[in-house]
Amino acid sequence: MLEKINGPEDIRALSRQEQEQLAQEIRDFLIEKISVTGGHLASNLGVVELTMAIYLTFDLPKDKVIWDVGHQAYTHKILSGRKNFDELRQLGGISGFPKTRESACDAFNTGHSSTSISAGLGMAQARDLKGEDYHVVSIIGDGALTGGMAYEALNNAAMLDSNFIIVLNDNNMSISENVGGMSRYLGGLRTSEGYNDLKKSVTSVLEKIPVAGPRMIDKISRTKQGIKQLLIPGMLFENMGITYLGPVDGHDLNQLCRVLKEAKKVDHAVLVHVRTQKGKGYRPAEKNPERFHGVDPFDVETGKPRQEKIYPSYTDVFSRELCRLAKKDERIVAITAAMPDGTGLKRFRKEFPQRFFDVGIAEQHAVTSAAGMAAAGLKPVVAVYSSFLQRGYDQILHDVCIQNLPVVFAVDRAGLVGSDGETHQGIFDLSYLTSIPNMSVLAPKNLWELQKELDFALQYDGPIAVRYPRGMAYRGLKEFDSPIVYGKGEVLYEGKDIALLAVGSMVSTAEHIRDKLKEEGWDVTLANGRFIKPVDWELVDRLASSHSRLVVLEENVLQGGYGLQVTAHVHQRHPGVRVMNVALPDMYVEHGNVSLLREALGIDSDSIIRRMREEGYL
Repeated sequence: MLEKINGPEDIRALSRQEQEQLAQEIRDFLIEKISVTGGHLASNLGVVELTMAIYLTFDLPKDKVIWDVGHQAYTHKILSGRKNFDELRQLGGISGFPKTRESACDAFNTGHSSTSISAGLGMAQARDLKGEDYHVVSIIGDGALTGGMAYEALNNAAMLDSNFIIVLNDNNMSISENVGGMSRYLGGLRTSEGYNDLKKSVTSVLEKIPVAGPRMIDKISRTKQGIKQLLIPGMLFENMGITYLGPVDGHDLNQLCRVLKEAKKVDHAVLVHVRTQKGKGYRPAEKNPERFHGVDPFDVETGKPRQEKIYPSYTDVFSRELCRLAKKDERIVAITAAMPDGTGLKRFRKEFPQRFFDVGIAEQHAVTSAAGMAAAGLKPVVAVYSSFLQRGYDQILHDVCIQNLPVVFAVDRAGLVGSDGETHQGIFDLSYLTSIPNMSVLAPKNLWELQKELDFALQYDGPIAVRYPRGMAYRGLKEFDSPIVYGKGEVLYEGKDIALLAVGSMVSTAEHIRDKLKEEGWDVTLANGRFIKPVDWELVDRLASSHSRLVVLEENVLQGGYGLQVTAHVHQRHPGVRVMNVALPDMYVEHGNVSLLREALGIDSDSIIRRMREEGYL
């Protein structure tokens, strides 16, 4: 059946039996392809029938479907005619998230959580103002409902007086197991099917009574709110003015199509509650959906990664060191926004359950709650991906830094992260963090320096961020292990021809540049900045005083970054010294292998040396 699907209308030509077969073929296709390329598996296996029902019920691309986060849109890509999964998430291939440039069926670019209702409501309002006629469907997971932005949107959606459909994909999971009151509330709804069954049964019986029946149905209809309050705990959505339909079996195509058709008839906002199983159809993913949320290539038979991890990642190093420090200091607490596994806090949660806080997909709350903990005498560590920390910028500035509170930000996935693309590249944190007064920022050159910097950060009496990249921790330069001193970098190799000043992940790149140039007879100085804020101006002056050419390297966008600060200082204090900035361009970086991206963006060692020759630094 899959070979018959080349566009959004093709699924309608299949019989229901053929559609059921198509669902199985899609699951087999996803497992086969993702086992080779890597990607988001469990979330996509869980929404196969839901996606098919949407294509059967709505007219894409005329109707607009917005996927929250978008990591569960693989079936959507297949049904819209994008089956070239051999290049999924690879440079030049299709993205793992909805992209309007890829297809007219992608109504909105997504990648972060809790945004689909806001975007969908905006589209519905634009539709009404322009007098157009199409349906808008926002699909959001129950995990994304832990994000405050979703409630802001629901609050406004209740005021809409035209059709707007919200599909709640309830699998009791975000990336990790859901937490908090909304999770418990939806747990109550999952057990409340008696309400819908009772309503159907009572209505069916009363309709058979010739005269009294209709009057009784009308009376019951007027008092149905009381019945709902009795049988469905809270009825949050109905109380907000949003019609609630469900819960519906998210793997029953007939039920899904029926309820979505009913939703199309509602003349205001309506929420369809769909229950799905994350990882459905692949036993390893069903048993461990968290591990199969985002996977590297794996063996289909066993579910095990094709390439076993030999050396620890920076996340692993952070995880172990934080637990070691927490054993010595009971004031240390850890906070995550629904990412205990991804940020390395799973170990901390196991060893110190009372000092571990998962706030759900709510980075803003994570930051401000950390500020409250710090104000009350604790030592909070907020472990978060660089691109997700952007969502808490105002809280960092207003709630942490204005009060100069000792909150530690463990900024994971800093720099290029690769296959997840524009929404996940951690290439802005140096710019936005260093713009805030009272904030200090460090970046380690290797795994041992990360340990030292985390220890230093937890002793520091103020806001401080330690940013480190995704992937295997660098194991070189171990012999350079001078103590961490606030605002001070270090010179690793002293030379006389040209100076390289690098921070974080780019120190290893600078080391490779030095080694290659040494073979050509160049005597190169290599310095590790360590602190991005405050910059070690004494180190910069020292390098500029003894060299006529300085190359500054960072894995961050050039605008607002480390290099421009250094350049401005050198031009003012040492006008005869030339400074070359190696950084990322003022652009969003697409998905692809990190090594290929570094080469394409000109921040790998060979590209930098080539540029140094072209610009006369060599």
